[in-house]
Amino acid sequence: MTTEEKVQHWIKLSDYDLETASVMLNTGRYLYVGFMCHQVIEKIFKAAYEHLINDTPPFVHDLMLLVNRAGFMEMLDDKQMSFIEQLSPLNIRARYPDYKQELAKELTKTVCENMIIKTQDLQQWTKEKILLVK
Repeated sequence: MTTEEKVQHWIKLSDYDLETASVMLNTGRYLYVGFMCHQVIEKIFKAAYEHLINDTPPFVHDLMLLVNRAGFMEMLDDKQMSFIEQLSPLNIRARYPDYKQELAKELTKTVCENMIIKTQDLQQWTKEKILLVK
């Protein structure tokens, strides 16, 4: 696979996960909205990494690490950084029973609706600014 094919693969995975987050919202599975929003951003950042570094992204779920290693942290504004920090723990917290109850209380319908909007915005920003895809 060429680098461009790998980038497109990551983008498609990210798009699919965004659709999945919307489905989870519509069915009231708010815990998984948060998890899927993390996945959307993780995969679009891995597309950016592949595009910018021309190498396979590291096998990590740490969004800040991906941004740092791909070299585009300085392009993110404070709101984007804050949102990334909000999303970061959702990948792990949604997987473990000890955290699920606590997290389920935090992820209301309104919180998840806003999270999907912010996820769409950051995903689209990454496509336009980093990947140069409209």
